[in-house]
Amino acid sequence: MSNSAQLKGGALYVVATPIGNLGDLSIRASEILRSVPVVAAEDTRVTMKLLARIKARPRLVSFHESSPSGRLMEIVGALESGDVALVTDAGTPALSDPGADLVSAAVGAGHQVVAVPGPSAITAALSVGGMPAGRFLYLGFLPRPQKRRVELLQSVSDEPGLLVALEAPHRMRRTLEDIAGLFPDRNIAVCRELTKLHEEIYRGTAAGALEYFVKPRGEFIMVIEGSGGVDRRLADDELLADIRSARSRGLAGRDLVQAVATSTKAPRSRIYRLALEERRDSERRG
Repeated sequence: MSNSAQLKGGALYVVATPIGNLGDLSIRASEILRSVPVVAAEDTRVTMKLLARIKARPRLVSFHESSPSGRLMEIVGALESGDVALVTDAGTPALSDPGADLVSAAVGAGHQVVAVPGPSAITAALSVGGMPAGRFLYLGFLPRPQKRRVELLQSVSDEPGLLVALEAPHRMRRTLEDIAGLFPDRNIAVCRELTKLHEEIYRGTAAGALEYFVKPRGEFIMVIEGSGGVDRRLADDELLADIRSARSRGLAGRDLVQAVATSTKAPRSRIYRLALEERRDSERRG
């Protein structure tokens, strides 16, 4: 709804909550949670601890992917008589959780939906990843089956911006293996337990992350370097021209591959293969 005069009943407040450190809850979020009569929460046990900290006593209603089919309309019905706050376990609601369905239903029913911004694992990871974050693609939780996971990553291999993905600890190593196979030369930031006591941030390659996280535990979010905006389907003859130019400057081996990769943004594995083939052809020609 764009016309406030057409809005009815209460408002749905989409409230961001801390992703680890409870001190990150904003003053405005605290005020909203203390003032609304109803809070829809992904896990009421988690939210109860947060509400107790700020001395808020709303009626708690659970709302998650396994909620009864009528729960969504029950919450929308509560909006007819008053405001409702929507929270997730941690971070901003409606991102990779069923809160999006509630927002859509509230809008469809003619209620005002108000953002109460704050903590987000996505923006937190981007801010400390150490890579330019002017553009990024959020993938959410990666598919559990390896085939689908690999297919998804392959489908975004030409995305010039950063890739951001969530992963469960018990699948972390398998996912890093997939990333190492698909993007061996790309930088990656693996953030574990952001804002919590045992926060860790690994920056390097996926292969290096595999060595670092031997027994992954906790919450993980990954930031993967994009293609850089350069056409990765650059013709072989164009790459060969750069390879020959580098050779004419006296470069060889890793130095040659690095120089060409820097100038073209093409994968080092492809440059290495073409350079090897070009050298063999040159030797055969005498």
